[in-house]
Amino acid sequence: MIPELGHFALALACVLAVAQSVLPLVGASRRDVRWMGTAGPLAAGQLVAVAVAFGCLVWAFVVNDTTVSNVVANSHSAKPMLYKVTGTWGNHEGSMVLWVLILALCGAAVAGFGRDLPTALKARVIAVLGWVSVGFLAFIIFTSNPFDRVWPPPPDGQGLNPVLQDIGLALHPPMLYVGYVGYAVTFAFAVAALLEGRVDAAWGRWVRPWSLVAWAFLTLGIALGSWWAYYELGWGGYWFWDPVENASLLPWLVGTALLHSAIVVEKRDALKIWTVLLAIMAFAMSLLGTFLVRSGVLNSVHAFANDPARGVFILALLMIYVAGAFGIFAWRANRLAPTGIFAPISREGALVLNNLLLCSIAAVVLAGTLWPLFADILTGAKISVGPPFFNAATAPLAIPLVLAMPIGAMLPWKRGDAWGALQRLWWAAVASLAVGFLHLAALGYPVWPAIGMALALWLVAGAAADIADRIALFRRPGQAWQRARGLPRAAWGAAVAHAGMGVTIAGVAGMGVATDALVALKPGESARLAGYEWRLERIEDRQGPNFTSRQATVTVTRDGAVVTVLRPERRTFTVDRQTTTEAAIHTNAIRDLYAVLGEEREGAGVLRLHHNPLAPWIWFGALIMALGGGLSLSDRRMRVAAPAPKGATAPA
Repeated sequence: MIPELGHFALALACVLAVAQSVLPLVGASRRDVRWMGTAGPLAAGQLVAVAVAFGCLVWAFVVNDTTVSNVVANSHSAKPMLYKVTGTWGNHEGSMVLWVLILALCGAAVAGFGRDLPTALKARVIAVLGWVSVGFLAFIIFTSNPFDRVWPPPPDGQGLNPVLQDIGLALHPPMLYVGYVGYAVTFAFAVAALLEGRVDAAWGRWVRPWSLVAWAFLTLGIALGSWWAYYELGWGGYWFWDPVENASLLPWLVGTALLHSAIVVEKRDALKIWTVLLAIMAFAMSLLGTFLVRSGVLNSVHAFANDPARGVFILALLMIYVAGAFGIFAWRANRLAPTGIFAPISREGALVLNNLLLCSIAAVVLAGTLWPLFADILTGAKISVGPPFFNAATAPLAIPLVLAMPIGAMLPWKRGDAWGALQRLWWAAVASLAVGFLHLAALGYPVWPAIGMALALWLVAGAAADIADRIALFRRPGQAWQRARGLPRAAWGAAVAHAGMGVTIAGVAGMGVATDALVALKPGESARLAGYEWRLERIEDRQGPNFTSRQATVTVTRDGAVVTVLRPERRTFTVDRQTTTEAAIHTNAIRDLYAVLGEEREGAGVLRLHHNPLAPWIWFGALIMALGGGLSLSDRRMRVAAPAPKGATAPA
C-alpha cells in the first residue's frame, strides 16, 4: 500500500508541475494577478507530493520491503540501518527522486522567500522550474519508477554496492544535487528575464544568492566525492580525471564564472549577455553530467546506471531545455545591450578575463571527456583520455587565472591601474617567489610542485593583502579594527574563498612530491619509505555486520619511536560477493601516512604504502572555499532583496 501511495504522489506531483509550468506563465503574459498568484501554492503542493513519495521510498528501504524491486536490488536486511536509509538515494531511481525533491524545495523557496520579487518575474521563474520538474518527473514515472513491484517477493535483497556503504558517499549525492538544482534556479531566472526582456542590476542581485548557494554546495559535494575516492578506493590519489568526476567539475567551472559575472551585473549593470549565457550553460553542464552518469555511454566507477533508453530521455530533456533557452536568447538578445562602460584594466575587465579562462578550461575538460565517445562513433577507435592530457591542457589556462585573481580583486570598478595594484601586492609576490625557489632548492625537483606552492601562497597572501587594503591596515592602523568590523561580509567571504583555493592548490602541489612503494612483507618484516619504517605485525580475520575481512596491523616508526599503528583491510561482502579495500590513513594535517592491503602471496601480505605531504589541505581548502561562500551569503545585502526596477509589476 505504501509503495502505491508513493507512486500516486509522484503522478500527482507531475500534474501539479504541469499546472505550475502553464498557469503562472499565462498569467504573466496577460498581467493577470490571480493567475500569477497560483505559482506559490502550486510549487508548495508539488513539494508536498514529492516529499510524500520520497518518504514512502525511505520507508520501503527501512522496513526492507522486498516486494519493491528497487529495495531488492539495493538493500538487504543485514545491512546497517544508516545504509538502509542512504541506500534510498544510492541507486539510480532513488537518486532521481531526491533530485526532484530538491528541485521542488527550491521552487517552494523561491515562492516563499521571493516576496519582494516583481510578481511577473516571480511567476515566470516558478513556471520555468515547473517545466524542469515536468521533464524529470516524467523521466522517473516512465523510465525509472522506484516503486515497481516484484512478485513473488524474494526472501531478502541483493544488497547495496559495497563501495557505496560509506558515510562519505551517503552525504556526497545530496550535496552535489543541491549544487546541480541551484543552477536550475539560476537557469529559471535567466529564462524568465529573457521572456520579460529585462536584465538589470536588481536581477543580478536576485540571481547572485542562488548562484552562491549552488556553488558552495557543489564545492562541498565535489570535495566529498574526492575524499571518498581517496580513502575508499585505495588508489592513494585525490583526482583521476574520471568522466564522472569531470561531469561534476564542468558545472563548477561555469558556475564559478557565473558567480563573478552576476557581481558585475549587480554592481555595474554590465556583462548581461555573459551572465545570462553562463546561467544557461551552468544548468546545461548539470544536465550533461546527469546524462553521462546514467546513460552508460562512458564507463566509470561512479556511474549509477547503464541504460541507453534512460540516456536518450535525458539527452532529449537536455536538448529541449538548452535549445529552448538559446532560442529565447536569440529572440531577446537585442534587449540586453550593456549600459555599464568600463576600461580593459578594471575590475570588470579582470572578471571578463576570469570568465574567459574558466570557460576555456571547461571547454578543454568537456572535449577531453567526450572525445572517446565521438572517436568510437566516428572511427570505431577505442581510445582513452587520461591525466597527462588534462594536466597538460588545463595548466596553461589555470596558471594565468590564479595569477590574475589577487590583481583583479585590487582593481577598482570602471577604470583601474594595474601597476598600482601590483605595488600593493609586492610583498605577496616576493613571498610567493621565495617559497617557490626554496621549494626547488630543498627538493631539487620537480618544477611543477614548486610552481604550485608559489601560486598557493600568492593566492593566500593576495587575499590577506586585499583585506589589509580595504581596512587601511598600514595607512590608518588606528582605525583598522573599526573598519574591519564594518567591512561587508561579502568582502570577507570573497577573500576567504580565494584563500581556500590557495590552500587546495598547496595540497595538490604537496601531492606532486608524494612517494609510494609496493612491498610484500611477512609478519615481522618491515620496509622503509620517506624516512619511516613500516613493520607488518600480523594479518588476521575479522567479522563485520555484513562482511568478513582480512585486517593487517602495520606499526609505523621513525627514529625508533612509534608514530602510529595502521590497520588496512580487505572486506568481502557475503551477500554481494564483492571485495573492497579499506585504506588505513594517519594524518597530522601536514601529511598522510597511507597503507592499503592487497592479495596475500605465499604467507606474505602485499602492501601499498604512501607518504602524501599536505594531502589533507586539498579538502581543508575546499571547506574554506565553501565557508567563504556561506560568509558571503550571510551578508545582509544578500538577504535583503534589491528594489524592484522601474516599471516592474508591483507585488500582488
